[in-house]
Amino acid sequence: MTSKVTIFKPDSVVLRLLPKHLQIICTHAESTYPEECCGLILGDLASGGKTVIEVISTENAWKSQAANFPGDHTVDSTRRRYAIAPQIMLQAQKQARDRSLNIIGIYHSHPDNSATPSECDRLYAWPEYSYIIVSVQNGKASQLQSWSLDDSHQFQAETIENII
Repeated sequence: MTSKVTIFKPDSVVLRLLPKHLQIICTHAESTYPEECCGLILGDLASGGKTVIEVISTENAWKSQAANFPGDHTVDSTRRRYAIAPQIMLQAQKQARDRSLNIIGIYHSHPDNSATPSECDRLYAWPEYSYIIVSVQNGKASQLQSWSLDDSHQFQAETIENII
């Protein structure tokens, strides 16, 4: 990893991944700073949690997709928002299905902010996905946390477990 990243381990659903997956996410987040990065997480679903097989970096399409989201977007930008283009989501879903995988999550960064979901993150989140957020402070990845929605559409922290 290009910098030391703190990973929280609450008692919750487990998201298992390889160190190389964390490296991809952190490198992508640092390379797009001071704007948010985003990407897709492909993997397997099991009763004990989710296992990441592949991380796919995507372009932050917020500028071209903002009109598809409700609300005033005059102050929103790729520094505080992210979107993955629908055609990229469909393409990744097809690739995952062809490999007997699922899209199990989305990652994005919070430039100069915590790895805690924003209200916007919560409003547009889907219940079945894990949401990895990496905090990037002054251009360096510093904190990483995974979240998922509960039955009340509120984020709950997930445990990230490195597999070797």
